[in-house]
Amino acid sequence: MQERLVTLGEAAAWASAYMDKTITRSNISYLLQYGKVRKHTDTAAGGVRVDLDELAAYYEENRAREIAWREKLGDDLNWDLSFDRCTESETTKHVHRLHPYKGKFIPQLVEYFLDDRTDAFKTGVFFRKDDTVLDPFMGSGTTLIQAAEMGIHAVGIDISGFNCMIVRAKFTHGNPARINRSLEEALAGTTAFSCRNFDDDYDRQLKKKLAQFNKAHFPSPGFKRSVHGKPEEERAYGEEMLERFFRENASFFAKNETRDDARLIDEDGMAVFLAEWFNPRIRQEMACYLRLIDEVPDEDTRTLMRIVLSRTARACRATTHYDLGTLKERQVGPYYCYKHKKLCTPVGSILRHLRKNTRDTLDRLEAFAALRQEVEVAVLHGDSRTIGIPDAVRAENPDFAARIAKKRIDGVFTSPPYVGQIDYHEQHAYAYELFGIRRRDAEEIGALSSGTGSAARQQYVDGVGRVLSNVSRYVRDDGNFFVVANDRFNLYPAIATESGLAIVNEYRRPVLNRTERDRRPYAETIFHMVKE
Repeated sequence: MQERLVTLGEAAAWASAYMDKTITRSNISYLLQYGKVRKHTDTAAGGVRVDLDELAAYYEENRAREIAWREKLGDDLNWDLSFDRCTESETTKHVHRLHPYKGKFIPQLVEYFLDDRTDAFKTGVFFRKDDTVLDPFMGSGTTLIQAAEMGIHAVGIDISGFNCMIVRAKFTHGNPARINRSLEEALAGTTAFSCRNFDDDYDRQLKKKLAQFNKAHFPSPGFKRSVHGKPEEERAYGEEMLERFFRENASFFAKNETRDDARLIDEDGMAVFLAEWFNPRIRQEMACYLRLIDEVPDEDTRTLMRIVLSRTARACRATTHYDLGTLKERQVGPYYCYKHKKLCTPVGSILRHLRKNTRDTLDRLEAFAALRQEVEVAVLHGDSRTIGIPDAVRAENPDFAARIAKKRIDGVFTSPPYVGQIDYHEQHAYAYELFGIRRRDAEEIGALSSGTGSAARQQYVDGVGRVLSNVSRYVRDDGNFFVVANDRFNLYPAIATESGLAIVNEYRRPVLNRTERDRRPYAETIFHMVKE
């Protein structure tokens, strides 16, 4: 068969028409980088080319997979609510990607239920501009951020102090020049400290040796294509090459003489998680940045800087690239990386990530500032089962509290934790230690550590039921409650009954675009409830 070779731009345009959704040059580059389709070189014209027949075969395989998913998940799903036509940059737009967070939903889902458009599935309008929406399981603040874009006031509640810090950082709203200067000065100060106290020669040599070895033994994208669908062959070859790399460079590793003159913090008194999951240089660099945060007079800017540091710290833990989402085993040297299909090594310094995250944070705040409307927002740290919302809002914003007391809250859009899936405090354990935030793990609802047994399920029903019962006191009698859940144990009918609500509709959607290593799709339900 004759090859039909085209440029990346032409491939993106063709694929967009073929799939009837936006496919970018970056999407095509990703397919080449990870060996999903072969990379061709045009020797006459120069540059990279893609074979359209190979590209078509790749997308047809994806279509076949979607058909299989439909058969597994059921025909009663609203596939439009998968938002699979949205690009990653759209589902992680502006501050929604300010900090990693497991278990969050995409902003397009919130927008669908909060906006005033209707369709064959959503036949009514439930929220309007100038309404107030409540999210009693706020998490990373997706509901609040999207509401601010749409001119809707919002209240968010969360048991996690760090989650509240993330959301407050997303709403940073001060003098842009002053904020930029504070972040840039802290970056410069940490860089200067690190250069004075640490020698990068060893890391530079190690990366050079890894690059040479990887080029010879893990040629990209050829190797990625050769091991696709062959996990045992990949594992055996990766282990063999790792042993060979250590054997060939034994003398280099024996004379590791990295200079370390830093003495900012007492290593003997290091908190448990920090001591285990961060190397000494990274701990020292983080300590330097923390001291620079303390020198900034404005609390909102300090909060933002803590989130920049936390995002950076998360990427610099002593683990493999493919286990950053769920820590399993400490990694201190080179290893075979199942994500990148080559030998990798843990991050040795925070500087590269700190530089990238500083600039990315400023860009995302600027993008959000251009979209957010003048609305009232309250971020409440507390237990949604018992919190008195008017009093808690009054402590932060008396005018907003008065508005709520007069007009009440118009409705709820929330996603409680799924039963036994995530320990929400533990996923950010490093941040609690870095910033001295009190943990309230025991008050989590549906924690992974509690399991999914009958007792855990009953506790979950009681917990979510108490939350909805408590907050419904502050919602208008004709208000609408939307609860996003993966209700695999069929608990929400009991939850609705316990909280004095009635389920009037259920919107089922597939969840396809997952970010962790487990990318298996599942179905979740958006329960529409009203007061009985």
